[in-house]
Amino acid sequence: MEDMSGVRRARYAVAAVFAVHGAVTGSFATRVPWIQDHASLGAGRLGFALAFTALGASCAMPLAGRISHRFGSRNALRGLIALWTLSLVLPSLAPNLPTLCLAMFTYGACAGMADVAMNALGVEVERRLGRSVMSGLHGMWSAGALVGSAAGTLAAHLGADARIHFLLAAAVLTVLGVLSCTWVLDIQPAADEEPPPRFALPPRSALLIGMVGFCAVFAEGASLDWSAVFLRDRLDSSAGLAAASTTAFMLTMAVARIVGDAVVNRFGAVRTVRAGGVLAVLGGLLVVLAGQPVVAMGGFALMGLGIAVVVPLCFAAAGHAGPNPSQAIAGVATITYTSGLIAPSLIGGVAQATSLVVSFGVVTALACGLAVCAGVLRSAEREVSPRAAAVPGPRP
Repeated sequence: MEDMSGVRRARYAVAAVFAVHGAVTGSFATRVPWIQDHASLGAGRLGFALAFTALGASCAMPLAGRISHRFGSRNALRGLIALWTLSLVLPSLAPNLPTLCLAMFTYGACAGMADVAMNALGVEVERRLGRSVMSGLHGMWSAGALVGSAAGTLAAHLGADARIHFLLAAAVLTVLGVLSCTWVLDIQPAADEEPPPRFALPPRSALLIGMVGFCAVFAEGASLDWSAVFLRDRLDSSAGLAAASTTAFMLTMAVARIVGDAVVNRFGAVRTVRAGGVLAVLGGLLVVLAGQPVVAMGGFALMGLGIAVVVPLCFAAAGHAGPNPSQAIAGVATITYTSGLIAPSLIGGVAQATSLVVSFGVVTALACGLAVCAGVLRSAEREVSPRAAAVPGPRP
């Protein structure tokens, strides 16, 4: 019989890794203006450089499975999370556009590989426990991002040099990440197991699951980047109230993810995502029809509640859908990264041609896809049934 106390300990350990991963992202996001000034870039060239983050992640994600096969899941995650935390320093050192593009590509590659490795271990913990835990793990990521952004905001307020800020943050987060990996599951491949390919197209199942994640991440990216602009430009809100709408959306997402596992365990992945899709559509309609800031903020909050658990469940479904969890998770992650990349610019393009109301009409239409296509997540629902808890997995 499997040592369930060890599995529970591994759950808390991988949750800590998720929080560390999120803290790096939160730290970086707050210092983008400093990086822009340091590299002497306009908005367009900065956007071009930031796009290399998603490009690097998409290129490197398929390598995570091969690295885990070569070194074992624990050592692989330990090395990849250290690379990710240390890569935080690179963007602050870039003095111009070419070096910043290279830094962002490396930063994104490290982010993507660590992302796939920790999600694969999260899926394995979920399988051994026999209940949903992925939403809570992603909630820890959101909590880490909030902590990182709070520290970054303080550093920016104090006028700290981002190179010093990132160096200190990287040092602390590297120690925390590496120590947390001590207790994660250590899954070793069988002696006759073939290593996964360095690069491979994601399986068809991952493409279908990824499209559900695409809809959720599109709504998330649009809301995070454009909610404040919507309140300011469309509803003539104050700058403080507009900014508060974005912060409230992030908090809503974090809280909903942390408590989301209880909902998933009670109602199942498919029904949870369908209900979330309905909430997201209602929220989108409130935003589109809003005549007062409070109504729009309520709409954004509903969207946050509706989409919060979708991406964690997509990763869980991908990990359970086939024999190679890392490859499937990498495929879903690539699609969701792409959605997060194109959403802000597409919303801006539609708003430029028409209006922000029409832009969020597009977001609302995509949210319908969550309710319609939720059935593709049924594999995750099967794997976290009570029966799954009795199935022994590879020994850690």
